Amino acid sequence: MYITLDGTYFVKKVRLNFPKDINLNFIQDMSIGQEFNRAPDGTRLLMRDDMEVEFSVLSVANGFYARRTNRYTQHSFEPPANMAVFKELSNRIIATGATSRPDSFWVDRKVDSSYTKKKTVANMLVQLRKDPLYYISEKVFAALVTGYIETSAQHNKVTLGPIYSTISSNTAEGIRLRAGGITTANLNDHLFGKGYVAYGTVDHKFKYLAEMEYSFAKKQKLANEYPVHSIRASYSYDVNRLGQHYTTSADNVLLSLKRQDDNKITYQRKIEVNYNRELYSQLSYGVDVRHHTEYPTPFLPFVDNVSGDNLSSYAMGEVEFRIRYAPGERIYQTPTRRYAITRNAPVFSLSHTLAFKGLMGSDYNYSRTEFAFQKRFWFSLFGNANVIVRAGKVWSKNPFPMLIIPHANLSYIVQYDTYPMMNATEFINDQYVSWDLNYNMKGLLLNRIPLIQYLKLREILSFRGMYGSLKDMNDPSFSNGLYRFPAGTYRMGKDPYLEAGVGVENIFKILRVDYVWRLTYLNHPGIDKTGIRIVLDFGF
Repeated sequence: MYITLDGTYFVKKVRLNFPKDINLNFIQDMSIGQEFNRAPDGTRLLMRDDMEVEFSVLSVANGFYARRTNRYTQHSFEPPANMAVFKELSNRIIATGATSRPDSFWVDRKVDSSYTKKKTVANMLVQLRKDPLYYISEKVFAALVTGYIETSAQHNKVTLGPIYSTISSNTAEGIRLRAGGITTANLNDHLFGKGYVAYGTVDHKFKYLAEMEYSFAKKQKLANEYPVHSIRASYSYDVNRLGQHYTTSADNVLLSLKRQDDNKITYQRKIEVNYNRELYSQLSYGVDVRHHTEYPTPFLPFVDNVSGDNLSSYAMGEVEFRIRYAPGERIYQTPTRRYAITRNAPVFSLSHTLAFKGLMGSDYNYSRTEFAFQKRFWFSLFGNANVIVRAGKVWSKNPFPMLIIPHANLSYIVQYDTYPMMNATEFINDQYVSWDLNYNMKGLLLNRIPLIQYLKLREILSFRGMYGSLKDMNDPSFSNGLYRFPAGTYRMGKDPYLEAGVGVENIFKILRVDYVWRLTYLNHPGIDKTGIRIVLDFGF
């Protein structure tokens, strides 16, 4: 730090560097330099902001060097001519046409002339892409990260994917083949389409989705760009996996390998209209209106608990109200998903679903409320903990597919907010409280063991559970007009369901391995009491 000695002790310049022995992946060195000027009233004005980074994917190979240079001039504290600028909701205002200026515009206005046009990143990429090996590698890497393939190098209008769902498998469908895609703003910057067609080699059924979304705001590339203000309509026919929920697409090929038969499946035909609104305050809300018909399968029949008759289907017309608040949240966006960058930001969400028998074709009255809280807590040198807490209640009398079925993870892949040792539909509740705690120790122990420390491994402890219950009115053993529970389904007792795990991440910088075990309800037949789970986890 460079500090003036004129009595003001003004910080004139700083230079920040990474420690050489820091446990950081892919970055060999990083340096940040900033310079400031002092305004007459003492305000510190940032004039120069430089960052230099050396990347290296493999320590034995040549890496990459990147430099970002910012210059700031013409600071002004005078009131603007148009005071309406302070009424803008966005925290960042971009002038019309600012992102499409010609090169000549910037040449005339360049503050620092030490960098010529030949040194720009854009020109470097043009030269690199002339190499077929680099061009193909770039496209393959982009497809692996986003899961989608662009059909045109420039002004791409249709993107194909997700590639991870092209082929998968489950017990009901057998081999599942799928093809689909989405449109981009190059086709229409207000109207976006999405769809897919899938086919199962065992059930010989076609599944499909057709979706159109109209954005009230003009988009640059994708429909889900922040902030979303849109109305969306969709029509679909597909399988519905009861008691399973995954952070990725359910038909992701990586999830096809299961520890037991994936047969708790029904068929669902659904038409849905969604209204979504996101505000710059990180508050968002939405309303969903849908009608869906649920069809049984031989693996999961709908059997009347009194007559014993097999029912062919049931239908529901529902309205769901959603609200979400995530102050300070920042995201990284792919064509169809968002990933939180600032996981330390708290996330609150609340939803309520309502249906009335006879309205919109509903066969039952339905009322369900759910709340969720998520946050990362930091403990300085002792790592951090990711916490997810959920609570919910079904207020009405309904058959088991409409009740609360915990999210079982039948795959060998680590999935947050799921239970890797629970069977699908093993428990059915109408009210619950659940938690998922992952404590990332960041090498607190392993980095202090001789020789092991050079591997830069990082420890993870996990603890998850659920406390739930079921009222007699929703239990087919005590109440008429319901469906019999599937085989292997139990009513949760006074004890909560608990699981624990210990894991190691950063193996070869990309792999995480967990050993998990089940702590309660160990007398249920057909369960797994312990197991190993893995996941590719790229992180710094």
